[in-house]
Amino acid sequence: MKFPVFDLHCDTALALAGFYNYSKNPANLRKNNLHIDLTRASTLSGYAQCFACFTTTLPEFPQNVSVPDVFERELTSVLREIEDNGDLIRLAYSAKEIEENRDLGIMSGILTIEGPAGFEFDPELLENLYQIGFRITTLGWNEQNPLAGSCVTGGGLTEQGREYVRQAQKVGMVIDVSHISDAGFWDIMDITQKPIIASHSNSRALCNVPRNITDEMFLAICKTGGTVGVNMYRGFLGQYATIDTVCDHILHFLSVAGSDRHISLGSDFDGMDLLPNGISGVQDYQKLADRLLSRGLDELSVHRIFWDNALGVIDRCSI
Repeated sequence: MKFPVFDLHCDTALALAGFYNYSKNPANLRKNNLHIDLTRASTLSGYAQCFACFTTTLPEFPQNVSVPDVFERELTSVLREIEDNGDLIRLAYSAKEIEENRDLGIMSGILTIEGPAGFEFDPELLENLYQIGFRITTLGWNEQNPLAGSCVTGGGLTEQGREYVRQAQKVGMVIDVSHISDAGFWDIMDITQKPIIASHSNSRALCNVPRNITDEMFLAICKTGGTVGVNMYRGFLGQYATIDTVCDHILHFLSVAGSDRHISLGSDFDGMDLLPNGISGVQDYQKLADRLLSRGLDELSVHRIFWDNALGVIDRCSI
């Protein structure tokens, strides 16, 4: 059986804007040598991809390009590529539109924010960004910023960070805790009014790195009605990771939750080079589905992990 794929996180926008490794020319979304292109994605039985517009206050970009310019160029590039490939993909603003696109045989693109540095961490701009189409936001990347500490720096939410969470949820944007510090995570859990996601994080019990989440954190996300997107980066899966290692993280989360309602996919494709053996890009999601089936999951559980759970959070967090 073929399964549709809803992927909560990729960094392909960087490549589309010409920032991939900060040296390449802008990529074309239709066909390329990256982890994701529409030609390979069209082999799936449905596809919804969250395209993260990534910015950070750290000097990760060329000195002659400002952080707001990076954010604007990523957004412009994603919108341009979606418009230029309208026969294959459309921008989606809601769970309903994602499902409608799938029924028509059209893929969906969803805009997300990875690090609000591109608009100076301003909660008052979230409503405008929501109107543009952004549906998910982290509070930062690996840096300390005006909103919160990160998994690298430590430190909880600031008052501005609390206001950012409240405003994002008010306008209908999903709060994403990937990259945040442990203290910041629990600060968010104290104030959240809606489901929370970790768009691209794995199990810390299986791979003990700060970017992954503990079982206690996972259960807290479950209690909000949220989901965790399993990341394909080898550094967050474990040394010598294979496609079975990805399955191990999914099966561990299933055992902790006792439910298949809170696990999703969050590949981090085009944000790293070290993929698990057996996975080289979007075309290999069916291999992962087949392996999960061979390891005991039924088709309904795989469908929920690959599609329903992410779609449901988008729907529940909308206004």
